[in-house]
Amino acid sequence: GKYVILAQSGISTVPASAVTGDIGVSPIAATAITGFSLILDSTNVFSTSTQVVGHAYAADYALPTPSNLTTAISDMQTAFTDAAGRTPGVTELGAGTIGGMTLTPGVYAWSTALLIPTNVTLMGSATDVWIFQVAQTLTMSSATTVFLTGGAVAKNVFWQVSGLVELGTTAHLEGIVLGQTSIALQTGASISGRLLAQTAVTLDSSAVVEPAL
Repeated sequence: GKYVILAQSGISTVPASAVTGDIGVSPIAATAITGFSLILDSTNVFSTSTQVVGHAYAADYALPTPSNLTTAISDMQTAFTDAAGRTPGVTELGAGTIGGMTLTPGVYAWSTALLIPTNVTLMGSATDVWIFQVAQTLTMSSATTVFLTGGAVAKNVFWQVSGLVELGTTAHLEGIVLGQTSIALQTGASISGRLLAQTAVTLDSSAVVEPAL
């Protein structure tokens, strides 16, 4: 929960992206954070970047950063496993294509890839939870949006995805992405939530904003 972007093999950006919140990589070094023009703080605990409203952390920084990141990576993997293990109430909705739908709270599962070709609405209250279990890839087409209505909040939306997550040009997603592989935001894509990847995260003039707790 400390990081808006957390990755195990790298975070890259095509400037200028706008990231609100802390970012981190582990078990790799800070050299895996590219395109951010990092400035190492005098404490050697974190770096800063003009593209990040927050701090950047890496496994080769000074204590306590390495142990904090090890814990975060472990927790990220636990969260992925937990989300994957929830019992779905809806399976194979739309045969893997959910454009134009309004979805109420619950656990949704697909054994295939999931495509969002047009806008999707999540309708519920501030305490409602959505978990989307995707066995293959998650793709949002360009210029599509996931909307929250009725008081729904991004911190209660979870996208647990075993394959690649790709947000098309100017697409906008809401929620916490738990990716077993990579997460890629194309030019101008954005998210209100978190990008937690067991491999890499790539941005391209993207906006990433951590959700309110």
